[in-house]
Amino acid sequence: MEAFCGRLLSAAELAEPGLIAWSVTGEDLAASFSTRKFSTVLELVNRVSASAEEANHHPDLTLTYPEAGVTLSSHDVGGITSRDINLAHTISGHAADLGVSAAA
Repeated sequence: MEAFCGRLLSAAELAEPGLIAWSVTGEDLAASFSTRKFSTVLELVNRVSASAEEANHHPDLTLTYPEAGVTLSSHDVGGITSRDINLAHTISGHAADLGVSAAA
């Protein structure tokens, strides 16, 4: 996927990554994660924050009990790039590690 960095991904490329919890909404890649414990969803947000800083790519986050919403977009190019896909995979990994499920 690194070859796509910095350019918008096509619909076919967006279908390839296999991000089950994520959906494409316009120029964004979005997911919501839910758990019964506020401390767990807060830990997810903290891990997302650390990964975003490390990647220098920052999502929009919402935190409401019992959910965290994440929206990714590469604003510099006006849509979804490999940076978004890579960070989405990382975020999904954090959710899985914490036992946090994708919200319906």
